[in-house]
Amino acid sequence: MPRAGRYALRAVSLAAALGVWQLLTSLDIDLWLRFSQFPTVTDVARAFADRVSGPDYWTDLTDSLTRILTGFLLAAVLGVATGVLVARSRLAEDLLGPVLEVIRPIPAIALVPVAILLFPSNEQGIVFITCTAAFFPVLVSTRHAVRALTPVWEEAVLTMGGGRWRILASVVLPGALPGIFGGLSVGIGVSWICVISAEMISGQYGVGYRTWQDYTVVNYAGVFVGMVTIGVLGWLTSTAVELLGRRLTRWLPRTSYDAGGRPRNVRTAVTAVTAGAPESPAPASKSENTENTEKSAKSAKSAKSENAEKSEEARDGHLV
Repeated sequence: MPRAGRYALRAVSLAAALGVWQLLTSLDIDLWLRFSQFPTVTDVARAFADRVSGPDYWTDLTDSLTRILTGFLLAAVLGVATGVLVARSRLAEDLLGPVLEVIRPIPAIALVPVAILLFPSNEQGIVFITCTAAFFPVLVSTRHAVRALTPVWEEAVLTMGGGRWRILASVVLPGALPGIFGGLSVGIGVSWICVISAEMISGQYGVGYRTWQDYTVVNYAGVFVGMVTIGVLGWLTSTAVELLGRRLTRWLPRTSYDAGGRPRNVRTAVTAVTAGAPESPAPASKSENTENTEKSAKSAKSAKSENAEKSEEARDGHLV
Protein backbone atom coordinates (compact mmCIF):
# COMPACT_ATOMS: atom_id res chain seq x y z
CA MET A 1 0.00 0.00 0.00
CA PRO A 2 1.41 3.45 -0.86
CA ARG A 3 2.30 5.85 1.91
CA ALA A 4 -0.59 8.22 1.12
CA GLY A 5 -3.02 5.31 1.38
CA ARG A 6 -1.61 4.33 4.77
CA TYR A 7 -1.98 7.88 6.09
CA ALA A 8 -5.54 8.00 4.78
CA LEU A 9 -6.29 4.72 6.54
CA ARG A 10 -4.95 6.08 9.81
CA ALA A 11 -7.04 9.24 9.46
CA VAL A 12 -10.14 7.16 8.78
CA SER A 13 -9.43 5.05 11.88
CA LEU A 14 -9.10 8.15 14.06
CA ALA A 15 -12.24 9.71 12.59
CA ALA A 16 -14.17 6.49 13.20
CA ALA A 17 -13.10 6.44 16.86
CA LEU A 18 -14.20 10.06 17.30
CA GLY A 19 -17.49 9.28 15.58
CA VAL A 20 -18.22 6.39 17.95
CA TRP A 21 -17.35 8.63 20.90
CA GLN A 22 -19.70 11.36 19.69
CA LEU A 23 -22.50 8.88 19.05
CA LEU A 24 -22.30 7.18 22.45
CA THR A 25 -22.09 10.43 24.43
CA SER A 26 -24.68 12.42 22.48
CA LEU A 27 -27.26 9.63 22.80
CA ASP A 28 -26.48 9.16 26.53
CA ILE A 29 -25.92 5.44 26.17
CA ASP A 30 -25.96 3.69 29.56
CA LEU A 31 -25.63 -0.06 29.29
CA TRP A 32 -22.87 -1.19 31.60
CA LEU A 33 -20.54 1.76 30.91
CA ARG A 34 -22.07 5.16 31.65
CA PHE A 35 -21.33 7.26 28.59
CA SER A 36 -23.92 9.82 29.71
CA GLN A 37 -21.32 11.13 32.18
CA PHE A 38 -18.81 11.79 29.40
CA PRO A 39 -18.56 15.07 27.50
CA THR A 40 -19.15 14.89 23.77
CA VAL A 41 -16.48 15.48 21.16
CA THR A 42 -17.92 18.90 20.38
CA ASP A 43 -17.79 19.87 24.08
CA VAL A 44 -14.14 18.86 24.28
CA ALA A 45 -13.38 20.73 21.04
CA ARG A 46 -14.96 23.92 22.41
CA ALA A 47 -13.07 23.58 25.70
CA PHE A 48 -9.84 22.96 23.80
CA ALA A 49 -10.35 26.09 21.68
CA ASP A 50 -10.99 28.17 24.81
CA ARG A 51 -7.93 26.72 26.56
CA VAL A 52 -5.59 27.27 23.61
CA SER A 53 -6.63 30.93 23.33
CA GLY A 54 -5.42 31.60 26.89
CA PRO A 55 -1.84 31.90 28.20
CA ASP A 56 -2.17 29.24 30.91
CA TYR A 57 -2.32 26.39 28.43
CA TRP A 58 1.01 27.27 26.84
CA THR A 59 2.62 27.84 30.24
CA ASP A 60 1.52 24.40 31.37
CA LEU A 61 2.73 22.90 28.09
CA THR A 62 6.16 24.51 28.40
CA ASP A 63 6.59 23.42 32.02
CA SER A 64 5.66 19.80 31.31
CA LEU A 65 7.94 19.60 28.26
CA THR A 66 10.84 21.15 30.19
CA ARG A 67 10.44 18.62 33.00
CA ILE A 68 10.09 15.64 30.70
CA LEU A 69 13.04 16.55 28.49
CA THR A 70 15.35 17.32 31.41
CA GLY A 71 14.52 14.12 33.27
CA PHE A 72 14.59 11.98 30.16
CA LEU A 73 17.98 13.26 28.97
CA LEU A 74 19.48 12.65 32.40
CA ALA A 75 17.99 9.16 32.44
CA ALA A 76 19.33 8.43 28.94
CA VAL A 77 22.90 9.41 29.81
CA LEU A 78 22.94 7.72 33.22
CA GLY A 79 21.08 4.64 32.02
CA VAL A 80 23.35 3.98 29.04
CA ALA A 81 26.52 4.60 31.05
CA THR A 82 25.42 2.40 33.96
CA GLY A 83 24.14 -0.34 31.66
CA VAL A 84 27.43 -0.53 29.76
CA LEU A 85 29.41 -0.48 33.02
CA VAL A 86 27.38 -3.25 34.63
CA ALA A 87 27.49 -5.38 31.47
CA ARG A 88 31.23 -5.02 30.94
CA SER A 89 32.55 -5.11 34.53
CA ARG A 90 31.98 -7.88 37.05
CA LEU A 91 33.06 -5.57 39.86
CA ALA A 92 30.46 -2.97 38.88
CA GLU A 93 27.83 -5.69 38.59
CA ASP A 94 28.62 -6.95 42.10
CA LEU A 95 28.63 -3.46 43.60
CA LEU A 96 25.72 -1.81 41.77
CA GLY A 97 23.62 -4.79 40.70
CA PRO A 98 21.99 -5.64 44.06
CA VAL A 99 21.15 -2.00 44.84
CA LEU A 100 19.66 -1.38 41.40
CA GLU A 101 17.61 -4.58 41.44
CA VAL A 102 16.14 -3.69 44.83
CA ILE A 103 15.16 -0.17 43.73
CA ARG A 104 13.95 -1.12 40.24
CA PRO A 105 10.59 -2.70 41.24
CA ILE A 106 9.59 0.40 43.24
CA PRO A 107 7.16 2.54 41.19
CA ALA A 108 8.60 5.96 40.45
CA ILE A 109 5.41 7.64 41.62
CA ALA A 110 5.95 6.04 45.05
CA LEU A 111 9.12 8.14 45.35
CA VAL A 112 7.14 11.39 45.57
CA PRO A 113 7.49 11.57 49.38
CA VAL A 114 11.21 10.87 49.03
CA ALA A 115 11.55 13.64 46.45
CA ILE A 116 9.68 16.08 48.69
CA LEU A 117 12.05 15.29 51.56
CA LEU A 118 15.25 15.34 49.50
CA PHE A 119 14.88 18.32 47.17
CA PRO A 120 14.30 21.93 48.19
CA SER A 121 11.76 22.62 45.41
CA ASN A 122 8.92 20.72 43.79
CA GLU A 123 10.43 21.34 40.35
CA GLN A 124 13.58 19.40 41.17
CA GLY A 125 11.54 16.62 42.75
CA ILE A 126 9.40 16.20 39.62
CA VAL A 127 12.52 16.03 37.44
CA PHE A 128 13.95 13.41 39.80
CA ILE A 129 10.81 11.27 39.53
CA THR A 130 10.80 11.59 35.74
CA CYS A 131 14.48 10.64 35.54
CA THR A 132 13.97 7.63 37.81
CA ALA A 133 11.03 6.42 35.73
CA ALA A 134 13.02 6.42 32.49
CA PHE A 135 16.33 5.31 34.00
CA PHE A 136 15.55 1.64 34.60
CA PRO A 137 14.12 0.76 31.16
CA VAL A 138 17.21 2.30 29.56
CA LEU A 139 19.51 0.54 32.01
CA VAL A 140 18.00 -2.91 31.52
CA SER A 141 17.82 -2.68 27.71
CA THR A 142 21.41 -1.41 27.48
CA ARG A 143 22.70 -4.16 29.76
CA HIS A 144 21.01 -6.92 27.75
CA ALA A 145 22.06 -5.40 24.41
CA VAL A 146 25.73 -5.21 25.43
CA ARG A 147 25.76 -8.76 26.79
CA ALA A 148 24.19 -10.07 23.60
CA LEU A 149 27.04 -8.83 21.39
CA THR A 150 29.06 -11.52 19.65
CA PRO A 151 32.67 -11.82 20.96
CA VAL A 152 34.01 -12.16 17.41
CA TRP A 153 33.76 -8.40 16.80
CA GLU A 154 35.72 -7.59 19.94
CA GLU A 155 38.35 -10.20 19.08
CA ALA A 156 38.71 -8.69 15.62
CA VAL A 157 39.42 -5.25 17.08
CA LEU A 158 41.94 -6.72 19.52
CA THR A 159 43.66 -8.56 16.67
CA MET A 160 44.09 -5.29 14.79
CA GLY A 161 45.66 -3.64 17.85
CA GLY A 162 42.63 -1.82 19.24
CA GLY A 163 42.36 -1.04 22.93
CA ARG A 164 39.50 -0.92 25.43
CA TRP A 165 38.22 2.50 24.38
CA ARG A 166 38.43 1.54 20.73
CA ILE A 167 36.28 -1.53 21.43
CA LEU A 168 33.78 0.60 23.32
CA ALA A 169 33.48 3.16 20.52
CA SER A 170 33.62 0.80 17.53
CA VAL A 171 31.90 -2.35 18.79
CA VAL A 172 29.96 -1.99 22.03
CA LEU A 173 28.03 1.24 21.51
CA PRO A 174 27.21 0.78 17.79
CA GLY A 175 26.25 -2.86 18.30
CA ALA A 176 24.02 -2.08 21.28
CA LEU A 177 22.26 0.92 19.70
CA PRO A 178 19.13 -1.00 18.59
CA GLY A 179 18.57 -2.29 22.11
CA ILE A 180 19.37 1.08 23.65
CA PHE A 181 16.76 2.85 21.55
CA GLY A 182 14.25 0.17 22.45
CA GLY A 183 14.76 1.13 26.09
CA LEU A 184 14.58 4.83 25.25
CA SER A 185 11.23 4.35 23.51
CA VAL A 186 9.84 2.62 26.58
CA GLY A 187 11.43 5.18 28.90
CA ILE A 188 9.87 8.22 27.24
CA GLY A 189 6.40 6.73 27.63
CA VAL A 190 6.95 5.86 31.29
CA SER A 191 8.34 9.36 31.86
CA TRP A 192 5.09 10.94 30.67
CA ILE A 193 3.06 8.74 32.99
CA CYS A 194 5.15 9.67 36.02
CA VAL A 195 5.56 13.38 35.28
CA ILE A 196 1.80 13.81 34.93
CA SER A 197 1.22 11.91 38.17
CA ALA A 198 3.87 13.96 39.97
CA GLU A 199 2.33 17.19 38.71
CA MET A 200 -1.05 16.08 40.01
CA ILE A 201 0.38 15.41 43.46
CA SER A 202 2.95 18.13 44.06
CA GLY A 203 3.08 20.37 40.99
CA GLN A 204 2.03 23.99 40.66
CA TYR A 205 1.97 24.20 36.88
CA GLY A 206 1.89 21.68 34.08
CA VAL A 207 -0.57 19.62 32.07
CA GLY A 208 -1.06 17.13 34.90
CA TYR A 209 -1.66 19.85 37.47
CA ARG A 210 -4.23 21.59 35.22
CA THR A 211 -6.00 18.31 34.50
CA TRP A 212 -6.36 17.56 38.19
CA GLN A 213 -7.65 21.06 38.88
CA ASP A 214 -10.31 20.62 36.20
CA TYR A 215 -11.38 17.36 37.83
CA THR A 216 -11.73 18.97 41.26
CA VAL A 217 -14.08 21.66 39.86
CA VAL A 218 -16.04 19.03 37.87
CA ASN A 219 -14.90 20.38 34.50
CA TYR A 220 -14.86 17.08 32.65
CA ALA A 221 -14.36 18.68 29.25
CA GLY A 222 -11.19 20.30 30.60
CA VAL A 223 -10.07 16.92 31.91
CA PHE A 224 -10.37 15.46 28.42
CA VAL A 225 -8.47 18.44 27.00
CA GLY A 226 -5.60 17.54 29.32
CA MET A 227 -5.82 13.86 28.37
CA VAL A 228 -5.74 14.64 24.65
CA THR A 229 -2.80 16.99 25.17
CA ILE A 230 -0.87 14.34 27.08
CA GLY A 231 -1.56 11.76 24.38
CA VAL A 232 -0.43 14.02 21.55
CA LEU A 233 2.74 15.09 23.40
CA GLY A 234 3.59 11.49 24.24
CA TRP A 235 3.07 10.42 20.63
CA LEU A 236 5.26 13.25 19.31
CA THR A 237 8.14 12.57 21.71
CA SER A 238 8.00 8.80 21.13
CA THR A 239 8.02 9.37 17.37
CA ALA A 240 11.02 11.69 17.71
CA VAL A 241 12.95 9.03 19.65
CA GLU A 242 12.05 6.38 17.07
CA LEU A 243 13.11 8.56 14.14
CA LEU A 244 16.40 9.38 15.86
CA GLY A 245 17.00 5.69 16.42
CA ARG A 246 16.37 4.89 12.76
CA ARG A 247 18.70 7.70 11.76
CA LEU A 248 21.54 6.41 13.93
CA THR A 249 21.03 2.76 12.93
CA ARG A 250 20.83 3.17 9.16
CA TRP A 251 23.17 0.19 8.78
CA LEU A 252 20.49 -2.21 10.06
CA PRO A 253 18.65 -4.27 7.41
CA ARG A 254 15.00 -3.24 7.23
CA THR A 255 12.13 -5.05 5.54
CA SER A 256 9.06 -3.26 4.20
CA TYR A 257 6.00 -5.42 3.62
CA ASP A 258 3.61 -5.19 0.75
CA ALA A 259 -0.17 -5.62 0.90
CA GLY A 260 0.15 -9.39 0.77
CA GLY A 261 2.32 -9.46 3.87
CA ARG A 262 5.48 -10.60 2.04
CA PRO A 263 8.78 -8.73 2.41
CA ARG A 264 9.56 -6.63 -0.64
CA ASN A 265 13.32 -6.60 -0.32
CA VAL A 266 13.50 -10.40 -0.01
CA ARG A 267 11.40 -10.84 -3.12
CA THR A 268 13.53 -8.29 -4.98
CA ALA A 269 16.71 -10.03 -3.87
CA VAL A 270 15.44 -13.40 -5.00
CA THR A 271 14.45 -11.95 -8.37
CA ALA A 272 17.84 -10.33 -8.80
CA VAL A 273 19.68 -13.52 -7.91
CA THR A 274 17.50 -15.51 -10.28
CA ALA A 275 18.06 -13.05 -13.11
CA GLY A 276 21.83 -13.01 -12.58
CA ALA A 277 22.25 -16.77 -12.17
CA PRO A 278 23.49 -18.84 -15.14
CA GLU A 279 20.88 -20.85 -16.97
CA SER A 280 20.63 -24.43 -15.81
CA PRO A 281 20.76 -27.18 -18.48
CA ALA A 282 17.46 -28.60 -19.64
CA PRO A 283 16.50 -31.92 -18.05
CA ALA A 284 17.41 -34.98 -20.04
CA SER A 285 14.71 -37.00 -21.78
CA LYS A 286 13.76 -40.53 -20.79
CA SER A 287 15.58 -42.15 -23.74
CA GLU A 288 18.77 -40.26 -22.98
CA ASN A 289 18.61 -41.38 -19.36
CA THR A 290 18.21 -45.02 -20.51
CA GLU A 291 21.21 -44.77 -22.85
CA ASN A 292 23.35 -43.24 -20.12
CA THR A 293 22.36 -46.03 -17.74
CA GLU A 294 23.28 -48.75 -20.29
CA LYS A 295 26.64 -47.07 -21.01
CA SER A 296 27.40 -46.91 -17.28
CA ALA A 297 26.53 -50.60 -16.87
CA LYS A 298 28.76 -51.62 -19.82
CA SER A 299 31.63 -49.55 -18.47
CA ALA A 300 31.26 -51.16 -15.05
CA LYS A 301 31.26 -54.67 -16.59
CA SER A 302 34.33 -53.99 -18.73
CA ALA A 303 36.19 -52.54 -15.76
CA LYS A 304 35.25 -55.59 -13.69
CA SER A 305 36.49 -58.02 -16.35
CA GLU A 306 39.77 -56.11 -16.73
CA ASN A 307 40.33 -56.22 -12.98
CA ALA A 308 39.63 -59.99 -12.97
CA GLU A 309 42.15 -60.62 -15.79
CA LYS A 310 44.78 -58.54 -14.00
CA SER A 311 44.26 -60.45 -10.77
CA GLU A 312 44.56 -63.80 -12.58
CA GLU A 313 47.80 -62.71 -14.31
CA ALA A 314 49.23 -61.59 -10.99
CA ARG A 315 48.34 -64.89 -9.39
CA ASP A 316 49.90 -66.91 -12.23
CA GLY A 317 53.04 -64.83 -12.05
CA HIS A 318 53.30 -65.44 -8.35
CA LEU A 319 52.92 -69.20 -8.85
CA VAL A 320 55.62 -69.26 -11.52
